[in-house]
This record gives sequence, C-alpha cells and structure tokens, in this order.
Amino acid sequence: MKTNLKGKTALVTGASSGIGEATAYALAEAGANLVLSARREDRLIGVKNRIKEKGGKALVVKTDVTIQDQVEASVEAAKSEFGSIEILINNAGVMHLSLLDKLWVDEWMKMVDVNIKGVMYATAAVLPGMIEQKSGHIVNISSVAGRRVMKGGSVYSATKYAVRAFSEGLRQEFSPSTGIRITCVEPGAVATELGQHINDQDIIKAWQNRFGDLKTMESEDIAASIIYALEQPQRVSAHEILLYPTDQM
Repeated sequence: MKTNLKGKTALVTGASSGIGEATAYALAEAGANLVLSARREDRLIGVKNRIKEKGGKALVVKTDVTIQDQVEASVEAAKSEFGSIEILINNAGVMHLSLLDKLWVDEWMKMVDVNIKGVMYATAAVLPGMIEQKSGHIVNISSVAGRRVMKGGSVYSATKYAVRAFSEGLRQEFSPSTGIRITCVEPGAVATELGQHINDQDIIKAWQNRFGDLKTMESEDIAASIIYALEQPQRVSAHEILLYPTDQM
C-alpha cells in the first residue's frame, strides 16, 4: 500500500530547474505542499505559479544553501506556512568539472560548499522537527559519480561520495530509533543544467566525445524514482536508488 503524500510538506532545494523542479511538480501532483528553495527567485515564482494553476500549494523562499542562516530561515518559513516539514529533498548541486593540474580551487570549494555543506545545513535545520514528530523522509541527490571517478571529476566525485556516506550515517543513527527514512538517489547522465557549469574546455570536448550521442535520462525520470521511495510503506526504506541511462556504459 502506498504512503499518502497528500497534505505533507516537502522542502525542495534547487527547485528552480532540472531534477528539483520536476520533483516539485511530481510532489504537488501527489498532493504535497511545496516549499521551493533556490537562488533564482524569478524561476521559483514560475514553478509556484504552475503548481497553483493545477490546484497545488507552494511557498517560494529564496535561499542560498551555502549560507546556514538562509537555510534555517527557509525551514522556519515552511513551518510558519504549513506547520511542519515531513520531506526534505536535498537537490541543490553544482558540477564544475576540471583537470586537477589547472588548480581551479575556487571551483573545488564551490562544489564543497553547495554539494556537501548545503546538504548538511538543510538536514541539520529539519532534523529537530522530524525527531520530535518521530517521522520524516530525507532524500539526498548524489550521483553515479559518487561511485565512479572520471578524469576531470575528482572533486565533484568527492562531494558525491560524501553525500552517500552522510546518507548512510543518517540512516544508521535515525531510521531505527526515530523512523526517519533516508534515501540517496544516484543518477547517471540526466538532461539538466549541470553540464553548463563546466568551464574547462578540455573536459567539455572530452564529454562531447564520450556522451554526445548518449540518450540521457530526463529530470522527470529521477523525480519518479523519488516519488517511488517516498510512497513506500513505513516499514520499507528505499535507501539507495541507482539510475543509469540504458545506453550509458
């Protein structure tokens, strides 16, 4: 029997595009209240309007996940509007692939700030409420890169390995004692804006050669896997979901 998501509140980071946006629509269709978090407020307003046009409820909270105070404020805004948070989708992420010998340390640190610290800030902000209500579901978006390292992706992979490790630690510490479920979703190639974050021309050429003809997954495919995990009965924890395009090696 599927868990009813109607009336539950879901906070989605990186909700302005890609997997976050698609997941917000899927959750709204399932009857959840949405708290839409990202830096691009104009894009969030567009997502909110589309949800409202279909009869859903959504709150826009402009947030930079690398700033802890802003993340905590988004959680407080969600509680003020909807009373509680039952679902957190840690989706915000960046992918600045580059060869290590170029020493683009600023890009390395941006990935650490968004992909690791952002996940931890949001998780820390929602955990007290979930512990108190003895329920909740945290979905962390990792990547196939959290299992396989490719040339040019060392730091990105390091951040996604960290998300996997953090997710497993959360599961061990909270699922048996509080009922809070943790899901780590690890997609392969998806048609999103992530590729636009790459500035290293050598890596861009290598990716075009490797993935140029690949039929990638769509954001909606990842959103569907998230809904699958959320709708499992409480006795089931879909802890890891690994997704590849059928054509990807």
